[in-house]
Amino acid sequence: MHKNIAMIFDLDGVLIHSMPLHVLAWQQYLAGVGVCCEDIEQRMHGRRNSELVRDLLGDHLANDLVMEHGAAKERLFREMLLKADLNQYRVAGLLEFLQRHEDIPKAVGSNAEPPNVDFVLDRFGLRPFFPVTVNGYQVRRPKPFPDIYLKAAELLRTPPGDCIVFEDSPTGVEAARAAGTRIVGVDTTPTEFHGVDLRIHDFLDPQLEAWLEAQTALSIPA
Repeated sequence: MHKNIAMIFDLDGVLIHSMPLHVLAWQQYLAGVGVCCEDIEQRMHGRRNSELVRDLLGDHLANDLVMEHGAAKERLFREMLLKADLNQYRVAGLLEFLQRHEDIPKAVGSNAEPPNVDFVLDRFGLRPFFPVTVNGYQVRRPKPFPDIYLKAAELLRTPPGDCIVFEDSPTGVEAARAAGTRIVGVDTTPTEFHGVDLRIHDFLDPQLEAWLEAQTALSIPA
């Protein structure tokens, strides 16, 4: 199969089922500072910590305090993940999919905090598959703007139109569409998103390989 494409993966909800642990970490952290938020899962999805902290704790906070709150929550998340049974958080079929298509260039493109990206890739043994990582702090604008995916495509030396983005959030799908990529929506989180080229439950979905074969055929240079 001729492969003239590249793949870009969101992190949370695509490479790992991390959202339940993020919700738990936020709930515990907020309880510690005296804040109750029953809809934290809806508020947090697809947003950077700086936005979420201001939303939860007040827009009056100084930037350094905003960063401190966000960093403290992420340390709690990583501590939880370090103690967790990783099998609870693996996305079905992902490792086999990455191995099967190891010759296709790949990147991670995520709004996640940089230490989280590194921690997840190392903890789950995914680092060898992703020589390129781009986070929201490496570009001027995070998702839903296209900057992360445009930067990842540039580093992969592949036109955005020949990049396949795997996303699980409306924010990420919006970013990928704005970047002009092809999009696979991954249904790992209870959110609605539209405008994807293919929708899968996980990487065992039987539609995925046939669709990918068609995409590689479309990308063969004339």
